[in-house]
Amino acid sequence: MKGKMVWFAALAVAVNVHAQAPLERGKYLVEGILTCGNCHTPRGPGGVLDTAQRHAGGPQVWDTSEYNVRPSNITPDKATGIGNWSAAQVKSSIRDGRRPDGSPLSPQMPSPFYKIFAPADLDAVVAYVLAIPPVTRKVDPPVYKVKNMAVDVPPGAEKPLPEEAMGEPVKKGFYLATLGHCMECHTPLVDGHRDFKGALGTGGEKFPGPWGVSVSRNITQHKENGIGAWSDAEIKRAITQGVRRDGAKLRPPMGFAWYATMSDADLSAIVAYLRTVPAR
Repeated sequence: MKGKMVWFAALAVAVNVHAQAPLERGKYLVEGILTCGNCHTPRGPGGVLDTAQRHAGGPQVWDTSEYNVRPSNITPDKATGIGNWSAAQVKSSIRDGRRPDGSPLSPQMPSPFYKIFAPADLDAVVAYVLAIPPVTRKVDPPVYKVKNMAVDVPPGAEKPLPEEAMGEPVKKGFYLATLGHCMECHTPLVDGHRDFKGALGTGGEKFPGPWGVSVSRNITQHKENGIGAWSDAEIKRAITQGVRRDGAKLRPPMGFAWYATMSDADLSAIVAYLRTVPAR
């Protein structure tokens, strides 16, 4: 019996080490909560993702008073992607919103939310992105209409989250929800800036696309207008299946197909965090 217990303990350690391997962790984040492919993958008729060209750059255009941009090819293709970028340069593009030449990425890239990245997680994401199959697909370069573009860092996300905080469900949930830039879509713009202070999570942002026009929902704890009356299971179903409490289907760009890959523990942490968002 003692020998069997030692064997099982060794197996558990081996499984845990495997689960935490950088490439596996990077894949879990990139193909899950980060929803990188939701923007960086081309879409076909009806907005269906072209998975054969995963991460090779989206066809959608964001045209604002500050910029006109398309999602870049983030595969390691040397001609049209990031195949000539170093790991440090990829890391800077994610966390700091800077290209290798020092030029900024548009605020459409949620780099302000990525400042919270735990160093090990960011390293894992970079390792995975540089290891995915290269896809040759040229994307039109960005056009910037102003010199300084508005950048809003959500409160609490200004620096990496300490590893020890991951053991607390609410803090872990905030970390994951921030990486998923949930409050980027679910917080309205006021005078060109996200109103994190006065309207965090109240929704109302419009997203036109092949699916029509989606409007982000109120995800505060308001009982009538938000999700305060929803059960934990109902919130998880909305996140992972795109089904509201009343059974109505959510539409893109809500990335429920990506969130469906998340562990139940991570989903529970996100729900724990959402329970702390004040009702508005």
